[in-house]
Amino acid sequence: MKKIAIVSFNGEMPCFVHALLNVWNYHQRGYDVALIVEGASCARLGDISKSPQASLWNNIREAGLVRSVCKACAAMMNTLEIAQEQELPIDGALSGHSDLEFFTKEGYDIILF
Repeated sequence: MKKIAIVSFNGEMPCFVHALLNVWNYHQRGYDVALIVEGASCARLGDISKSPQASLWNNIREAGLVRSVCKACAAMMNTLEIAQEQELPIDGALSGHSDLEFFTKEGYDIILF
């Protein structure tokens, strides 16, 4: 099975939504897909649940596709507590940030948003 890791860095809501749309599309087509929330996109954790794309976000969360939220960036964006409340996997293995090497080691192709 093809493995895809989508890394969302950009903090603009349309960019975050595009990352989510692609995560869900790959998942629906049978790929092993992982969403990694990094950088300014961590700010979206606070408002995606109140957006028109809330159901998409909930589907992705419930399917377990969120595989990593950057601990340092979520803290800087004041959304670490929100990530914890949503029971998202927090990763700080790389000096407080998500460790992408874990995904490449596991055979994931990485796509950046």
